Parts: sequence; structure tokens; C-alpha cells
Amino acid sequence: MLVDGQLFRTVWIPKGEENIVRIIDQRGLPFRFESVDLRTVDEVAVAIRDMWVRGAGCIEATAGYGMWLAACEAAETADFSTAFNRLAEVLRRTRPTAVNLSWALDRQLEVASGALGVSDKVAAVHSVAEEIADEDVAACRSIGEHGLHLFRDISEIKGGSPVNVLTHCNAGWLAFVDHGSATAPIYRAHDAGIPLHVWVGETRPRNQGARLTAWELGKHGVPHTVITDNAGGHLMRTGQVDLVITGTDRTTYTGDVVNKIGTYLKAVAANDCNIPFYVALPSSTFDWSAQDGLAEIPIEERSGNEVSCIEGLCDGEEIMVHLLPQGSPVANPAFDVTPARLVTGLITERGICKANEESILELFPEKKLS
Repeated sequence: MLVDGQLFRTVWIPKGEENIVRIIDQRGLPFRFESVDLRTVDEVAVAIRDMWVRGAGCIEATAGYGMWLAACEAAETADFSTAFNRLAEVLRRTRPTAVNLSWALDRQLEVASGALGVSDKVAAVHSVAEEIADEDVAACRSIGEHGLHLFRDISEIKGGSPVNVLTHCNAGWLAFVDHGSATAPIYRAHDAGIPLHVWVGETRPRNQGARLTAWELGKHGVPHTVITDNAGGHLMRTGQVDLVITGTDRTTYTGDVVNKIGTYLKAVAANDCNIPFYVALPSSTFDWSAQDGLAEIPIEERSGNEVSCIEGLCDGEEIMVHLLPQGSPVANPAFDVTPARLVTGLITERGICKANEESILELFPEKKLS
């Protein structure tokens, strides 16, 4: 995507520089747009765990590149395989809920095991890291094309009046390598000249909607308005929302959707108001081994500081302030599970399907024997 006229991905290997993975540091947005160089697996682990990068596809690609750094580190040891596997586990422990992380790690472990010499292993892992990133870009671009039809249909029904779409969290290009999942159809519709407006849920406690999605949409010139999370239901009941699209960090093969905390409440409100609720995801976000999202998928508990404190800009200076009475305990589940029955459809790189096992496997028949 373009930022002030320059093309960026969220994570990449800088040309002409060895053993460096460069990321957009999302901690500074929207006040500072900066990149950070990662040179070791431990640095990649910190970047993922502490959310310098976040979002399913961006975590996936960063982990893929992190495994290239792991291969470089392992190549300096007496036992490549032992070191490489150990470093993979360092990365695996960073974020337990997003399935894309493990998917990328397992893919890199497999390709390394199939190569013969150490130099071949390092080269193979480097190649696959680039493939993972490129495939993410292609998948999100395709999601945009398939989701475009939803906007066209609603626009025709409304006689050309703006399509009002509500989002939650950040499933934009910052959450992937480019384009995004939930935002890909929005960008595609906007670029196609379809009038639209986006309600951006702030998404407490980390405010990824207010800080990241709003920044993205503004850079792309997409009309939008930031709202409190709790305003979504009111807007739906008063006819101000035509469509809800969110992303997901893990989705079962039966259609249960695990996404940023608060997604379930948006789905409940949409269902009550008869508003379509879509989830956009590349196929790498499916958990082909999980049937029941609530019972089988771990929900990450993050630090209470994310709830008790908030960051912002004051007189040009970034500061953190405390919100709660001293000593008040805090719970901070990072995700919730939206049952498949509340999901109108899933927008994937292969098309749109219903959120059930039969429809999902029709799009991905190769998974039927898995």
C-alpha cells in the first residue's frame, strides 16, 4: 500500500543488506511511521510477542522471515537441525491463538528437513519466507476481488447511496503483508468508485481500530468515522450499517471464528438487526484440525496494563496514562469466539462460502482427507 506516495509492505528483507528483516513498527502509529530492523530470532520473538507487528498474515510472514534468521543462526552451530527446531519453538511460544504463526513455522521446518546440506537449507528457508509473504499479498488481493461483489450488490439496492460498513479491530494491510483481509474489499470498492463509508470501532483495549484502521483508511482516502465499540449496536439498530466485515486470527473448518475480543458482540447485534456479518480470511487462517472454536482454541490472556493504561499524544508528546483505581484487578482476554451460526459468510481467496464444514470444504476439497 502507499504511505505518502511510497509503496510499503509490513515486513520485508531490505535489498543489499544481509541477515536483516525489516518491519513497520506498529507501536508508533498513528503518530510515528517508523521501521525497525530485526537481526536475531530473539528480536523477532519480541516483535511478535509485544505486538510491534500483529495481525494474522503479518505474524505469519514475520515468522517465516524469522525462520530464515533462525536458519542463519543454526548454520553457525554444530547441529543445524537441533538449533533450528529450538529456535522455531522460541517463535512458536510468542502468540498462542493466531494459527498462521504455527502454519508458517511448520512449513519452514518441513522445507528445511527436505534440503540436504546446511547452505541448501538456509537457501530453501529464505525462498519459502519470500513465498509466504508473496502468497499472503496475492490471497488478500483476491479476497478484495471476491468481496467487491458484496459492495456492488448493496450499492445497487441503495441506488448509489454510500454503503455503510462497520469494522472491528484492524484487519487491514498492517495486519497482513499488503491489502488486508477485511479491508481488501473496502479498498477495492473505493478504488472502483463505489460510494462507501466505514464505521471504525476503536477496539479496546489496544485501540487497533482507532489507531491503525483509521490511519490506513485516511492514507487511502476512504471516508470513515471512528466510534466507541459500544456504539456499533446502536448504529445497526438505527439503520446506519449495511454490512459488517471483520477479520479472524483462527477459524475452524466448521466456521467458528476466533477474532479480537468484542467481535462476538458485533455478530450478535448484526444477527438481531438482520445485517450481514462477513469474515474475511486467507486459507492459512483456517485451523483444519479444530472443530469447536470455544472448546479447542486457546484464548490468549494479555497483560492487564493494556486495560489499565492508555497511550496517546499530549502537546506533541506521546504519554501513557492510568485509567483505573489503584489495586483494581484486571482481566484481559485478547480474543473471543463467534459461533458459525452468526456468520453470514467467509470471504476467502477462492471465493465466498457459508460458515459451515460442507461449504468450506467445497472451496478447499484437498482438506477433506486431512
